[in-house]
Amino acid sequence: MAYWLVKSESNSYSINDLEKDKVTHWNGVRNYQARNYLRSMKNGDLVIYYHSVVDPIGIVGLARVVKEAYPDPSQFDAKSEYFDPKATKENPRWFNPDLEFVEIFESILSLNDVRSLKNTDKMVLLQRGSRLSVQPVTTTEFQSIRKAADSRD
Repeated sequence: MAYWLVKSESNSYSINDLEKDKVTHWNGVRNYQARNYLRSMKNGDLVIYYHSVVDPIGIVGLARVVKEAYPDPSQFDAKSEYFDPKATKENPRWFNPDLEFVEIFESILSLNDVRSLKNTDKMVLLQRGSRLSVQPVTTTEFQSIRKAADSRD
């Protein structure tokens, strides 16, 4: 099993939206490195859900990969904000997995909270200039976050 972190603006698609929907396709990613990470996700991988941009920002819960990446249909829809005229059905450029809701943490883990945890100092999220909306998380980093979230429940 691998671990990941996805960022979403809480006013765009929050963990509460995912809880209500149960499962969503994680579409609209238009960064090649983030796309490659999405394509690496496997069924059963756990995903840390991070609310970005809108206060309060931080880690808010967990999701799970329930369908591995497939071509993002929005790239073919000329009416979509994620339309890509260079993408074709024969040669898609963008992919998305399906994520299912797992849980909402009792309280948000802020960036400062994450910085203070043991074994998170090399976490991609904490690296200067890290803006990727999809990031790998090591097992040790995930365990530290899980432990911190559990201790707040």
